Amino acid sequence: MKVVIVEDEPLASEKLERYLHKYDAEIVVMNRLTSIEEAVDWMRHHQLEVDLVFMDIQLEDGLSFEIFDKVEVKRPVIFTTAFDEFAIDAFKVNSIDYLLKPILFTDLSKALKKFTTLRSQFSSGHEINEVVKHISEKGFKNRFLVRLGNHIHSVKSEDISFFFAEGRDVYLIVNNKKKYIIEYTLEKLEELLAPRIFFRVNRSFIVNINSIQDVLVYTNRRLKLTLYQHIDKEVIVSREKVVDFKKWFEGN
Repeated sequence: MKVVIVEDEPLASEKLERYLHKYDAEIVVMNRLTSIEEAVDWMRHHQLEVDLVFMDIQLEDGLSFEIFDKVEVKRPVIFTTAFDEFAIDAFKVNSIDYLLKPILFTDLSKALKKFTTLRSQFSSGHEINEVVKHISEKGFKNRFLVRLGNHIHSVKSEDISFFFAEGRDVYLIVNNKKKYIIEYTLEKLEELLAPRIFFRVNRSFIVNINSIQDVLVYTNRRLKLTLYQHIDKEVIVSREKVVDFKKWFEGN
Protein backbone atom coordinates (compact mmCIF):
# COMPACT_ATOMS: atom_id res chain seq x y z
CA MET A 1 0.00 0.00 0.00
CA LYS A 2 1.23 3.50 -0.86
CA VAL A 3 0.12 6.52 1.19
CA VAL A 4 0.75 10.24 1.47
CA ILE A 5 0.64 12.18 4.75
CA VAL A 6 -0.59 15.78 4.96
CA GLU A 7 0.48 17.01 8.39
CA ASP A 8 2.21 20.19 9.56
CA GLU A 9 3.47 18.84 12.90
CA PRO A 10 6.76 16.90 12.33
CA LEU A 11 6.40 14.78 15.47
CA ALA A 12 2.83 13.80 14.60
CA SER A 13 3.87 12.96 11.04
CA GLU A 14 6.79 10.84 12.22
CA LYS A 15 4.61 9.02 14.75
CA LEU A 16 1.99 8.25 12.09
CA GLU A 17 4.63 6.90 9.70
CA ARG A 18 6.07 4.77 12.51
CA TYR A 19 2.63 3.32 13.28
CA LEU A 20 2.01 2.63 9.58
CA HIS A 21 5.20 0.60 9.33
CA LYS A 22 4.33 -1.18 12.56
CA TYR A 23 0.99 -2.15 11.04
CA ASP A 24 2.57 -3.27 7.75
CA ALA A 25 6.29 -2.97 7.02
CA GLU A 26 5.53 -2.88 3.29
CA ILE A 27 3.49 0.34 3.46
CA VAL A 28 5.31 3.07 1.54
CA VAL A 29 4.93 6.73 2.53
CA MET A 30 5.35 8.51 -0.80
CA ASN A 31 5.52 12.02 0.66
CA ARG A 32 4.86 14.12 3.75
CA LEU A 33 3.20 17.47 2.98
CA THR A 34 2.75 20.33 5.43
CA SER A 35 0.41 22.91 3.89
CA ILE A 36 -2.72 23.37 1.78
CA GLU A 37 -0.67 24.92 -1.04
CA GLU A 38 1.82 22.06 -1.05
CA ALA A 39 -0.93 19.43 -0.87
CA VAL A 40 -2.92 20.95 -3.74
CA ASP A 41 0.13 21.02 -6.00
CA TRP A 42 1.09 17.44 -5.13
CA MET A 43 -2.48 16.13 -5.56
CA ARG A 44 -2.71 17.65 -9.04
CA HIS A 45 0.31 15.71 -10.25
CA HIS A 46 0.84 12.64 -8.07
CA GLN A 47 -2.28 11.51 -6.20
CA LEU A 48 -2.92 8.56 -8.53
CA GLU A 49 0.40 7.12 -7.33
CA VAL A 50 -1.04 6.41 -3.88
CA ASP A 51 -3.88 4.32 -2.49
CA LEU A 52 -4.75 6.35 0.59
CA VAL A 53 -4.30 9.86 2.01
CA PHE A 54 -3.80 10.73 5.69
CA MET A 55 -4.73 14.36 6.25
CA ASP A 56 -4.60 16.57 9.32
CA ILE A 57 -7.56 18.97 9.35
CA GLN A 58 -5.82 22.03 10.82
CA LEU A 59 -2.75 22.91 8.77
CA GLU A 60 -0.38 25.87 9.02
CA ASP A 61 -2.25 27.81 6.31
CA GLY A 62 -5.87 26.85 7.07
CA LEU A 63 -8.28 23.92 7.20
CA SER A 64 -7.48 21.04 4.87
CA PHE A 65 -11.09 21.03 3.60
CA GLU A 66 -9.91 23.90 1.36
CA ILE A 67 -7.86 21.36 -0.60
CA PHE A 68 -11.07 19.79 -1.88
CA ASP A 69 -12.21 23.17 -3.22
CA LYS A 70 -9.03 23.59 -5.26
CA VAL A 71 -8.41 20.10 -6.64
CA GLU A 72 -10.47 16.97 -7.24
CA VAL A 73 -9.27 14.46 -4.66
CA LYS A 74 -9.65 11.01 -6.20
CA ARG A 75 -8.27 8.98 -3.31
CA PRO A 76 -9.94 8.07 -0.02
CA VAL A 77 -8.85 10.07 3.03
CA ILE A 78 -8.38 9.28 6.70
CA PHE A 79 -8.53 12.55 8.63
CA THR A 80 -6.57 13.22 11.82
CA THR A 81 -7.22 16.06 14.26
CA ALA A 82 -7.02 17.03 17.90
CA PHE A 83 -10.65 18.22 17.82
CA ASP A 84 -13.88 16.32 17.14
CA GLU A 85 -15.87 19.36 15.97
CA PHE A 86 -15.05 18.67 12.31
CA ALA A 87 -16.45 15.12 12.12
CA ILE A 88 -19.53 16.01 10.07
CA ASP A 89 -17.51 18.09 7.60
CA ALA A 90 -14.99 15.28 7.23
CA PHE A 91 -17.62 12.83 6.08
CA LYS A 92 -18.89 15.27 3.47
CA VAL A 93 -15.71 14.72 1.47
CA ASN A 94 -13.66 11.59 0.71
CA SER A 95 -13.33 10.50 4.33
CA ILE A 96 -13.34 6.84 5.28
CA ASP A 97 -12.43 7.47 8.89
CA TYR A 98 -11.67 10.17 11.45
CA LEU A 99 -8.89 9.68 14.01
CA LEU A 100 -8.54 11.87 17.08
CA LYS A 101 -5.08 12.88 18.26
CA PRO A 102 -3.12 11.59 20.00
CA ILE A 103 -3.62 8.72 17.56
CA LEU A 104 -3.68 5.25 19.08
CA PHE A 105 -2.20 2.33 17.16
CA THR A 106 -5.39 0.32 17.74
CA ASP A 107 -7.54 3.06 16.16
CA LEU A 108 -5.20 3.36 13.18
CA SER A 109 -5.29 -0.41 12.70
CA LYS A 110 -9.09 -0.44 12.67
CA ALA A 111 -9.17 2.35 10.08
CA LEU A 112 -6.71 0.55 7.80
CA LYS A 113 -8.61 -2.74 8.11
CA LYS A 114 -11.82 -0.88 7.26
CA PHE A 115 -10.25 0.55 4.11
CA THR A 116 -8.78 -2.80 3.05
CA THR A 117 -12.05 -4.65 3.61
CA LEU A 118 -14.17 -2.16 1.71
CA ARG A 119 -11.71 -1.89 -1.15
CA SER A 120 -11.69 -5.68 -1.53
CA GLN A 121 -15.47 -5.67 -1.99
CA PHE A 122 -14.99 -3.97 -5.34
CA SER A 123 -13.47 -5.69 -8.34
CA SER A 124 -10.30 -4.28 -9.85
CA GLY A 125 -12.36 -2.90 -12.72
CA HIS A 126 -14.09 -0.40 -10.44
CA GLU A 127 -12.70 3.07 -9.94
CA ILE A 128 -11.46 3.87 -6.45
CA ASN A 129 -14.05 6.68 -6.43
CA GLU A 130 -16.73 4.01 -6.13
CA VAL A 131 -15.04 2.80 -2.95
CA VAL A 132 -14.88 6.37 -1.68
CA LYS A 133 -18.57 7.00 -2.33
CA HIS A 134 -19.54 3.72 -0.71
CA ILE A 135 -17.46 4.39 2.37
CA SER A 136 -18.23 8.06 2.77
CA GLU A 137 -21.97 7.44 2.81
CA LYS A 138 -21.72 4.88 5.60
CA GLY A 139 -22.76 6.56 8.82
CA PHE A 140 -25.42 8.71 7.17
CA LYS A 141 -29.06 7.91 7.81
CA ASN A 142 -30.52 5.55 5.21
CA ARG A 143 -34.03 5.06 6.65
CA PHE A 144 -36.67 7.13 8.43
CA LEU A 145 -39.55 5.88 10.53
CA VAL A 146 -42.82 7.63 9.64
CA ARG A 147 -46.29 7.31 11.07
CA LEU A 148 -49.57 7.16 9.20
CA GLY A 149 -52.50 6.86 11.58
CA ASN A 150 -51.73 3.90 13.82
CA HIS A 151 -49.24 2.46 11.34
CA ILE A 152 -45.48 2.95 11.32
CA HIS A 153 -43.54 2.63 8.09
CA SER A 154 -39.84 2.60 7.27
CA VAL A 155 -38.87 4.85 4.33
CA LYS A 156 -35.54 4.48 2.54
CA SER A 157 -33.65 7.76 2.18
CA GLU A 158 -33.13 7.05 -1.53
CA ASP A 159 -36.92 7.00 -1.99
CA ILE A 160 -37.36 10.48 -0.53
CA SER A 161 -37.90 13.19 -3.12
CA PHE A 162 -37.44 16.16 -0.79
CA PHE A 163 -38.00 17.58 2.69
CA PHE A 164 -39.64 20.93 3.36
CA ALA A 165 -40.46 23.04 6.38
CA GLU A 166 -43.73 24.86 6.84
CA GLY A 167 -44.13 26.78 10.06
CA ARG A 168 -42.89 24.52 12.83
CA ASP A 169 -43.54 21.32 10.89
CA VAL A 170 -41.08 19.47 8.66
CA TYR A 171 -42.41 17.15 5.98
CA LEU A 172 -40.89 14.21 4.17
CA ILE A 173 -42.16 13.62 0.62
CA VAL A 174 -41.56 10.21 -0.93
CA ASN A 175 -41.51 9.38 -4.62
CA ASN A 176 -44.99 7.90 -4.51
CA LYS A 177 -46.28 11.37 -3.51
CA LYS A 178 -47.02 10.46 0.10
CA LYS A 179 -46.28 13.14 2.70
CA TYR A 180 -45.34 12.58 6.33
CA ILE A 181 -44.54 14.89 9.24
CA ILE A 182 -41.21 13.98 10.83
CA GLU A 183 -39.63 15.01 14.11
CA TYR A 184 -36.43 16.48 12.71
CA THR A 185 -35.40 20.03 11.94
CA LEU A 186 -33.84 20.79 8.55
CA GLU A 187 -30.62 21.64 10.39
CA LYS A 188 -30.50 18.15 11.90
CA LEU A 189 -31.38 16.55 8.58
CA GLU A 190 -28.38 18.26 6.97
CA GLU A 191 -26.17 16.34 9.39
CA LEU A 192 -27.96 13.01 8.89
CA LEU A 193 -28.33 12.88 5.09
CA ALA A 194 -25.64 11.82 2.60
CA PRO A 195 -24.41 15.10 1.04
CA ARG A 196 -23.76 13.46 -2.31
CA ILE A 197 -27.52 12.86 -2.64
CA PHE A 198 -29.21 15.65 -0.65
CA PHE A 199 -28.72 19.42 -0.72
CA ARG A 200 -30.39 22.19 1.25
CA VAL A 201 -31.31 24.75 -1.40
CA ASN A 202 -32.84 27.35 0.94
CA ARG A 203 -34.27 27.78 4.43
CA SER A 204 -37.27 25.58 3.63
CA PHE A 205 -36.15 22.80 1.26
CA ILE A 206 -33.71 19.90 1.13
CA VAL A 207 -33.89 18.09 -2.21
CA ASN A 208 -32.74 14.72 -3.55
CA ILE A 209 -30.57 15.17 -6.65
CA ASN A 210 -32.55 12.44 -8.41
CA SER A 211 -35.79 14.38 -7.93
CA ILE A 212 -34.61 17.39 -9.98
CA GLN A 213 -36.13 17.49 -13.45
CA ASP A 214 -34.86 20.91 -14.56
CA VAL A 215 -32.92 23.94 -13.34
CA LEU A 216 -33.81 27.40 -14.59
CA VAL A 217 -31.87 30.65 -14.25
CA TYR A 218 -34.13 32.81 -12.11
CA THR A 219 -34.21 36.44 -11.04
CA ASN A 220 -31.64 38.10 -8.81
CA ARG A 221 -28.91 35.50 -9.50
CA ARG A 222 -30.96 32.65 -8.14
CA LEU A 223 -32.01 29.30 -9.61
CA LYS A 224 -35.45 27.74 -9.82
CA LEU A 225 -35.89 23.97 -9.63
CA THR A 226 -38.54 21.88 -11.33
CA LEU A 227 -39.00 18.59 -9.51
CA TYR A 228 -40.39 15.37 -10.91
CA GLN A 229 -42.67 15.35 -7.87
CA HIS A 230 -45.19 18.15 -8.32
CA ILE A 231 -45.45 20.66 -5.51
CA ASP A 232 -47.54 23.82 -5.26
CA LYS A 233 -44.57 25.84 -4.00
CA GLU A 234 -41.63 27.38 -5.82
CA VAL A 235 -38.33 25.67 -5.06
CA ILE A 236 -35.70 28.40 -5.35
CA VAL A 237 -31.95 28.02 -4.77
CA SER A 238 -31.05 31.04 -2.66
CA ARG A 239 -28.29 33.37 -3.90
CA GLU A 240 -25.78 32.39 -1.24
CA LYS A 241 -26.17 28.70 -2.11
CA VAL A 242 -25.99 28.93 -5.92
CA VAL A 243 -22.22 28.33 -6.19
CA ASP A 244 -22.28 25.31 -3.86
CA PHE A 245 -25.41 23.98 -5.56
CA LYS A 246 -23.74 24.04 -8.98
CA LYS A 247 -20.74 22.12 -7.62
CA TRP A 248 -23.04 19.58 -5.99
CA PHE A 249 -25.25 19.23 -9.07
CA GLU A 250 -22.24 18.77 -11.31
CA GLY A 251 -20.84 16.03 -9.08
CA ASN A 252 -17.36 14.50 -9.26
